[in-house]
Amino acid sequence: MQTALTRLLGIQHPLICPGMSYIATPELVAAVGNAGGLGILASGPLSAEQTRAAIRRIRQLSDKPFGVGCTLMMPGAAENAEVALQEQVPVINFSLGKGDWIVKRAHAYGGKAIATVVTEKHARSAEKSGADALLVTGHEAAAHGGEVTSLVLVPAIRQACSLPLIAAGGFADGNGLLAALALGADGVAMGSRLAMTRESPVHATTKEMIRERGVGDTLYSRNFDGLWCRVMDSPAARRATRKPLGLFAASWQASQAARKMGMPVGKVVLGGVLKQPQALRQLAQFGAATEAIRLAIQDGDHQRGVQLIGQAQGLIDDVPSVAELFERILRQAADCRQRLQGVF
Repeated sequence: MQTALTRLLGIQHPLICPGMSYIATPELVAAVGNAGGLGILASGPLSAEQTRAAIRRIRQLSDKPFGVGCTLMMPGAAENAEVALQEQVPVINFSLGKGDWIVKRAHAYGGKAIATVVTEKHARSAEKSGADALLVTGHEAAAHGGEVTSLVLVPAIRQACSLPLIAAGGFADGNGLLAALALGADGVAMGSRLAMTRESPVHATTKEMIRERGVGDTLYSRNFDGLWCRVMDSPAARRATRKPLGLFAASWQASQAARKMGMPVGKVVLGGVLKQPQALRQLAQFGAATEAIRLAIQDGDHQRGVQLIGQAQGLIDDVPSVAELFERILRQAADCRQRLQGVF
């Protein structure tokens, strides 16, 4: 199956693994590439040195194109993007910030830049900045989906710009792939589905919880990490989304996050309290959320951990290899296309 996206990225199938923190590891990224898709490394939890090591590990495991994801409003993201540029990574996916400088630097060595967007305004701005493609994140997606569902958002952004589109949010099988193409997308990102593969590092306990959950078993709140965010419904998640951090709690959490990142605690906390209390609160919520996410994914701890997950979890009931999953998705899409030809 060839589309504008596969031709742009030099991949075999229009199937993308987004940069999910603690999930999109070198092993999963390489497995996606070897199966014909594009895997995007999650650099959010990594230091610059760890990002460089992860990039080189992917290249040991696969000779296929891959990407690095950079959430620009997070601490350390600019440094990780710099490493990706130095390593001449084929694709860089940036989100939650202006990535004009990334686009320019990537194009200088022949790389591609994908911007993550949730509105038509974001899409037009990204196209103007020179981005090569857009990852369009609908309301159904895990973590930071937009306010509008994929069913409406994808065609709206298709009307707004001419770039290749990757639809994300609600896609987990071949029927969804064909639906996304019909809406105007050129490929799909299936984060929740790829988190449920054998190469995914998600803890077995968490995978079983995902398998048991339905499409309605998620929470969507801005109290977890400071942005509107979708997580698995659980007692821990309900506690984490009950109310936002107060300034005192934010100061404490920010100091812990600063220590972990090697940043000057006094400058971060005192400067934040005095000058940018909202920015401090955002840093603190990111720091607290990051640890909760890690606990759920790596330790299977759902007493304290919170799992980012999309509504597509209700469509997932097994844990195949990435190669088996892609073969199934393409077969399902072909069957769906044949069935629709009979209708028309």
